[in-house]
Amino acid sequence: MVWIATATLLALLACLPDRVTTATLMKEQHSVHERPKRMVGGLLADRVPWQAMVYLGEGVFDGGYAGGALIADRWVLTAGRNLFIRRSRNDTRGKEPLVPKVYLGVSHLARADVSKEVAVEKVFLHPAFQNTSDWDNDLALIQLKEPVVFSESVFPIPLPEREGDDLEETPGTLGMVAGWGWGIDFTQSKLLKFTKLPVVSHETCRSHYKESQHTPLVDDNMFCTGPGQYEVNVCFWDAGGALALMRPGGDNGVYAAGILSYDKGCAVEPYAVYTKVSAYLPWIREVMRGDKDYSNARSSLMAHMLQRLV
Repeated sequence: MVWIATATLLALLACLPDRVTTATLMKEQHSVHERPKRMVGGLLADRVPWQAMVYLGEGVFDGGYAGGALIADRWVLTAGRNLFIRRSRNDTRGKEPLVPKVYLGVSHLARADVSKEVAVEKVFLHPAFQNTSDWDNDLALIQLKEPVVFSESVFPIPLPEREGDDLEETPGTLGMVAGWGWGIDFTQSKLLKFTKLPVVSHETCRSHYKESQHTPLVDDNMFCTGPGQYEVNVCFWDAGGALALMRPGGDNGVYAAGILSYDKGCAVEPYAVYTKVSAYLPWIREVMRGDKDYSNARSSLMAHMLQRLV
């Protein structure tokens, strides 16, 4: 089943060529030249098997819903800010994160019902969350009560746990991110969309944001992507989604390089900012230490399923 996640990312990236038409970008009657620089844009996704919906409420004042990444059969990784209704450092200080509803295997919001909901056991906010700014250490783990059953529409994305998993440090690398963020009509999307975005240099991103009080101070635990073709970018409420990258070397491996934190590129800023997953592997492993070894579990599952195909 590892091939499911790999094949899915290959298919998603393949159908986002460098030259795309308005119809494939939006499936709406807007010309490329009329499109505001706002994921505004992107393609509709029939499935992104690791994509989770982290849901606090329907509207903005109820917390809304955002993204997350299934990384094991009982764990979802998301942005810490997604677990609060009011998300500034001043508002979250001293408060406990909310326990969200989590939905898996959902592409259409209307299908986010009890059949797609997975019960939450506990949430773990990074202990240094928002220590110095609204966006630093913006990470949380959501533990599910029961292991989920993997299928073509629900399958975890691996973490960057091997040599060479540092493509987020290479400008120009293309990654894929999905979400239900704002669209052209300035409302949250009812359909899951995805797009490919290029990694930009750390120096470029850090220099751009260094003087603002309302944007991230980009540190070594973060990295950035720029807008895609025709200025397509992530937008409000896409936060928590994983930027998926393809490992080099011909094995077509997929891994989650970052979790989207600063998703406001659609407004006035060109760069989206991600929490670098590799920088937080010790914390992630520590939180998950009571569970089984998921690398071994993934390999065992694949071996078992391959035997059934013989």
